[in-house]
Amino acid sequence: MVQAAVMGYGVVGSGVVEVLMEHKESIARRTKDEIGIKYILDIRDFPDSPFQDKFTKSFEDILNDDEVKVVAEVMGGVHPAYDFTRKLLESGKSVVTSNKELVATKGAELLKIAKEHNVNYLFEASVGGGIPIIRPLSQCLAANEVIEIAGILNGTTNFILTKMIRESMSFEEALAMAQRLGYAERNPAADIEGHDAGRKISILASLVYGKHVYPQYVHTQGITKISLEDVNYASAWGGVIKLIGQVKKLEDGTLDITVEPMLIAKDSQLANVDDVFNGILVRGDSTGDVVFYGKGAGKLPTASAVVADIMDCVKHLGKRKYLDWADGDESIVKPYDETVFPVYIRAAGKKGKKALYEKACELFADVKEIVRSGSAENELAFTTGDMKVADTEKAVAAFESFGADVLSKIRIADL
Repeated sequence: MVQAAVMGYGVVGSGVVEVLMEHKESIARRTKDEIGIKYILDIRDFPDSPFQDKFTKSFEDILNDDEVKVVAEVMGGVHPAYDFTRKLLESGKSVVTSNKELVATKGAELLKIAKEHNVNYLFEASVGGGIPIIRPLSQCLAANEVIEIAGILNGTTNFILTKMIRESMSFEEALAMAQRLGYAERNPAADIEGHDAGRKISILASLVYGKHVYPQYVHTQGITKISLEDVNYASAWGGVIKLIGQVKKLEDGTLDITVEPMLIAKDSQLANVDDVFNGILVRGDSTGDVVFYGKGAGKLPTASAVVADIMDCVKHLGKRKYLDWADGDESIVKPYDETVFPVYIRAAGKKGKKALYEKACELFADVKEIVRSGSAENELAFTTGDMKVADTEKAVAAFESFGADVLSKIRIADL
């Protein structure tokens, strides 16, 4: 029997214990060894738990027990998770995690420590919850040059946008519903401001392109400024608005990496990924587009991915899986102002729609007006051709000097 420990007994941690116990026999068949849970670390008491004899409040119990070979870190946050993980790897124990914040900020360092001590640091659950994406990228698609990854990486924001699109809810109404249903936290900033998706796309970029892309290098914009008017114009244009995490390698070798709302056409494979579901599109030079779809969070889907990593570690005791990237710096990322893409713009002004349109044609590339029923008389919506971000910002400033009130500016994606 291989002994494991679980650090954290919240939603995911309790799910990990549940999956390991309920699927004990089938797991043993697949790993050729039984996996036992020796410790569950949590500062709280669980007197009614059937696993009461396994609880400890001392990390040292796990660290100093040579029988424990694999530890699941499902505590969340960077501290003390980072210190615990580092010490466990240095002591020769493999660690698996669902902690996207830790992997996104400390992944290169922890992978290096794992390599030095011939153990594994696995994190399948950190990006897609129950959606397999880390293992497919590192193994199944390894023969490809990955041109681009783009995904709906946050179920909370996708639920909110779906309600706005389908039911004409305002952002505030949809957020309140997401909170009532338990999809959004009381403080939803990490989701609605794009930080959660930013951590996930930084992990995928690091894995695929071989150097650590830290979250602070990722241009990040949330959905708080998206209005129903924008949703309706997107529909008239022939698409929908989604919060997309995207990375692609440019010709000069730098990465265009961003998290922001984007207009995507209705025939895109991501356009119909709705509600709390996630979808991740991987564009390979040999495979073309491959899409991974499913629930990106939740107790049992995430626990399933964590347990799969535990099983992988048990199969690879005493040897490493090839999962690695080097440290990186800001030079690997193209400055956002220098990236190039088309945008959707919505503006209003006292000079009227015709004057606004004529001025827009002077300032922006390849302007195409979007017409929809019910729009305000003094409101103009249009798309541009490809423009460098810095040039778009200059054009917006000149447009506003002309008298336009620019209400929205959203990236258009080719997905």
